Amino acid sequence: MRIFKMEDQLKNMIRVACGKEKADLLIKNARVVNVFSGSIFSADVAIHGSIIIGFGDYNAREIIDLKGRFLCPGFIDGHIHVESSMVSVSEFAKAVVPLGTTSIVADPHEIANVMGLEGIKYIAESGRLTPLDVYIMLPSCVPATDMETSGARLSASDFLKLVHKEWVLGLGEVMNFPGVIDGDPEILRKIEIAKEKRIDGHAPMMAGNDLNAYISVGIGSDHECTTLKEAKEKLQKGMYIMIREGTVAKNMNTLLPLVTPTNSRRCLFVTDDKHPLDLFEEGHMDFLIRKAVKQGLDPIIAVQMATLNPAEYFRLHRLGAIAPGYKADIAVFKTLKDVRVEMVFKGGKLVAKDGRLLELPLKGKKPTLRNSIIIKKMDIDRLKIKAFSENARIIELVPNQITTKKIIEKVRIVNDHALADIERDILKIAVIERHTGSGNVGLGFVRGFGLKTGAIGSSVAHDSHNIIVVGTNDDDMLKAVMEIEKIGGGQLVAANGNILASLPLPIAGLMSHRPLLEVADGIKRLLASAKTLGCHVRDPFMALSFLALPVIPELKITDKGIVDVSEFRIVPLFE
Repeated sequence: MRIFKMEDQLKNMIRVACGKEKADLLIKNARVVNVFSGSIFSADVAIHGSIIIGFGDYNAREIIDLKGRFLCPGFIDGHIHVESSMVSVSEFAKAVVPLGTTSIVADPHEIANVMGLEGIKYIAESGRLTPLDVYIMLPSCVPATDMETSGARLSASDFLKLVHKEWVLGLGEVMNFPGVIDGDPEILRKIEIAKEKRIDGHAPMMAGNDLNAYISVGIGSDHECTTLKEAKEKLQKGMYIMIREGTVAKNMNTLLPLVTPTNSRRCLFVTDDKHPLDLFEEGHMDFLIRKAVKQGLDPIIAVQMATLNPAEYFRLHRLGAIAPGYKADIAVFKTLKDVRVEMVFKGGKLVAKDGRLLELPLKGKKPTLRNSIIIKKMDIDRLKIKAFSENARIIELVPNQITTKKIIEKVRIVNDHALADIERDILKIAVIERHTGSGNVGLGFVRGFGLKTGAIGSSVAHDSHNIIVVGTNDDDMLKAVMEIEKIGGGQLVAANGNILASLPLPIAGLMSHRPLLEVADGIKRLLASAKTLGCHVRDPFMALSFLALPVIPELKITDKGIVDVSEFRIVPLFE
């Protein structure tokens, strides 16, 4: 029965395309950006159902006159952790669809570290209730290491439950590149399971024979290039180069000279992580196109890198172009030199206009998640540091970087306990396990925040996202931890026993149900409150979130203790 129905639909499509029946929509007087030929031509574009059926003179039930505006395919973000937006998928869609983004390829690595398969399904199911196509790359490294406690552990056998789904495009960034080179059985099983689909890479500075081996198992892309030399070698060896321009990592300035008319079809734009303030103030893929054009890239090539190129890499057939038989995902704007999207069509329907998402009757039950904050009963004694020596390993922030320095200095000791030393900007830091109620608390010291009083805390702490707090005293640190538990996850500023500002993030302790603008305003309040405490870091919560990531040099902290990343092991706090 389904076959016969499809045949009827195809026959109807053919009749419309031949001009024998009316199309649903005719977009008149458009200047079409042709990503196949690299040209621009004037045309009327006919759409029937969700598909573009042709160019030319058609009768249609509805006509929209663009009066010479440009028409290009909807934008595709080829690699993003949507959790970094700190809003739900539906709110993310409300923010980016009016900017021309009609599809994203999400690697739900962050929520998977908290919720496992439940988190991956949550992102996918949420996407189906929005006018945004949300495709999934299965997170390859959950947890990232065994030096931290995550909320889940995903094995190759877990992926067998999802890899066959149409919305799963393959295996997400293979961060465990040493495991690939060493032939780790588990990571190789994951690669084998995904071999018929795409496998994304994550191999910073990898070169030579190691890179050959990494690529040979089927890994097809990399978004971690930070030098032109690195990108050139990876491109020459057949990888697609994802030029990343997000909130934390910004590589466009360095890598754009790589792109030429000859090789551009092997390059694509991605954001990786895009935080709420940047989404609100800059934009999304439209911002990347504008920036690339401003730096001298041919505008049509820039559009290709945000449309056809990711569609072809991820094998998203009939997506990423304006041509007969292609899905009618379309962005409309006035000028190629400064792309500012005015209208967006998704599957042939006008879904956004003048920067606002139009209401759509999207049906379906909204997915829900369990509470993600489970901690053992806290008391102030669990934050005290017994001094075993005068000298301690201290994490030192590197301004505007996620790397840190490892320093060893004398700490302030009172009654055999090591305390924060505000005069020397040596503050206490704690990571509290929040997934299983194990009671794990990692304690240490950090320099670089500049707090003179109070504490700041967050349940966003890559990659396992345990609760992390930095403070000048144990009372405010404890207050911060208890409040984060109370609100079900979030970020906050505490001082003198009071909560000065907070941003609840009840979705896995990572995201909010609130609109992007409200979340952005909440972040501004957090930053302003932290500043009143003396904090001089531009975004202390971003800096805080990476201090628990034990794969980025030099010294980090997890719920299991201090991690010397160069030695890749947990080390004592005191020397």
